[in-house]
Amino acid sequence: MSKSGQEPKEFNTEPKEIHSTYKHGADRFFDEVEKSIPQFHQSVTNLQRSYIAAWKKAVESAISTNYEFATKCGMSTSVTSAFTKMVNTATEEIIKAQILQNKAILTAIDATQQSINTFNENTKLFTGLDQGIIQYWTQVCTPTKIV
Repeated sequence: MSKSGQEPKEFNTEPKEIHSTYKHGADRFFDEVEKSIPQFHQSVTNLQRSYIAAWKKAVESAISTNYEFATKCGMSTSVTSAFTKMVNTATEEIIKAQILQNKAILTAIDATQQSINTFNENTKLFTGLDQGIIQYWTQVCTPTKIV
């Protein structure tokens, strides 16, 4: 639902002034876009959780299958402390890389948000400039009455 809590505006087919017709259409569009944000957010969150759960299950399954095979074949699964240290170090490095990746993504999102904010501010400034140009041209192009 839109910020105002109203239902979407219906299409109006009665003739109107062109700018109000466009504004009405744009308002309806953005009302609908705003309504989809929570659904989109939830879908992306669910997808990420499903992906992580599937990945985790695949890794656990591979470890379990390998363990079962080694046990049934009577293979030794003992490792040296150096090997354990190597696995632990690799795990720490993978975790650090994942943390850095998350920070990079969040930084990129923040930078994108800042760019959007800058764009919005520039739009306000350009609108003010455009209004000044319009006022100038309407004064120049409007015939003056000579008395």
